[in-house]
Amino acid sequence: MNIILLSGGSGKRLWPLSNDVRSKQFIKFFEGEEGEAESMLQRVYRQIQKAAPNSTVTVATSKSQTSIIRSQLGEQVGISVEPCRRDTFPAIALATSYLHDVREVKEEEAVIVCPIDPYVEDSYFETLEQLGQQAAKGEANLVLMGIEPTYPSEKYGYIIPQDKGEISSVQTFKEKPDTETAKKYIARGALWNGGVFAYKLKYVLEKAHELIEFKDYADLYDKYESLDKISFDYAVAEHEPKIQVVRYRGAWKDLGTWNTLTDTMDKSAVGDALLDETCENVHVINELDIPVLCMGLKDVVVSAGPDGILVSDKAQSSFMKPYVDKLDRPIRYAEKSWGSFRILDAEENSLTIKVTLNPGEKMNYHSHERRDEVWSIISGEGKVIVDDMEQTVTAGDVITMQAGCRHTVIARTVLKILEVQLGKEISVHDKQKFEWK
Repeated sequence: MNIILLSGGSGKRLWPLSNDVRSKQFIKFFEGEEGEAESMLQRVYRQIQKAAPNSTVTVATSKSQTSIIRSQLGEQVGISVEPCRRDTFPAIALATSYLHDVREVKEEEAVIVCPIDPYVEDSYFETLEQLGQQAAKGEANLVLMGIEPTYPSEKYGYIIPQDKGEISSVQTFKEKPDTETAKKYIARGALWNGGVFAYKLKYVLEKAHELIEFKDYADLYDKYESLDKISFDYAVAEHEPKIQVVRYRGAWKDLGTWNTLTDTMDKSAVGDALLDETCENVHVINELDIPVLCMGLKDVVVSAGPDGILVSDKAQSSFMKPYVDKLDRPIRYAEKSWGSFRILDAEENSLTIKVTLNPGEKMNYHSHERRDEVWSIISGEGKVIVDDMEQTVTAGDVITMQAGCRHTVIARTVLKILEVQLGKEISVHDKQKFEWK
């Protein structure tokens, strides 16, 4: 199978753990097969590898997310990088062109597109394979997955099939309705539209060339910022007469809010947390190095991270966005391909950061014009280069760098560094990169 996982956007509905860099699919809420913490991205990728180990998986994502995807999945997964956000049609067109020109997938092969963050069981991936097989037959130009609804939801669009068969032509689409209208749709045999579909590669490639003037993947990438923002549904699906839908009857959840997410968690607490025996339906996710104690709570979610602390009734947590939008603060934690960083303290003329480098990883060789830096090695072993002078470092070593000097660090083992930045107008933009061999 050729699978495109859509990992666009960012979100604040799972604040304080999700932000503009760290989307919900990268937060490690779940317990993996060997008891390790696992993110939505890692869970879905593991399920794909288990169900179809020979699949070609490509993640369509923004520049800001590539580091964390590499960190969580490694180098083997393909990544189609969007230079900026332009909605789902440009993203899918770019990823399809990437498959054709970079990964050399043939035009007659089927491609399956699905979101990166559904909570599903193994039968979902069997239906994905069925979707691809149906698209390869060429009976329809688009083959959608229709999810059997479990309640009249207002959150999803609906697909009205021609009949009740396992595979059916599509009669029409319906936008997100109110509850009473959703009941009427379901009575007509409607299915949830989960944004999962398949096509022959050449179909979307041809549609892309019809709507966008470009030569190949590289040319499309260069022109990406000039493209109109438009969804795949508006650009393609609503104008396509030859569409089929395949029914999926298994479990499927969109984990978009704390309320829905906590329903799927394997245990009540992730991180350092203690709940007394009077707590009912309480979940805690704690990423801080201090304990959280809950007593006498009911139907509550507690989430603690570097960007803040949330204590909320589960149902009410779905309405948090307007309040979170008022919290205008810089991001204090990010996971990168090379490791992670966490801001510990921010003063007017100083910034203190804990940096963790994975074995074999390094920072860019760079300099700053408006700040000095001091690195204190907390643990691990590595090598520091300052103005082309190399020095081996271990726990307890301190390196001081004046503004303007070039520097980098290379980790031999997991290397933890306390970085103190000193200067006026400290900014991420005060950085000049250099070549270093």
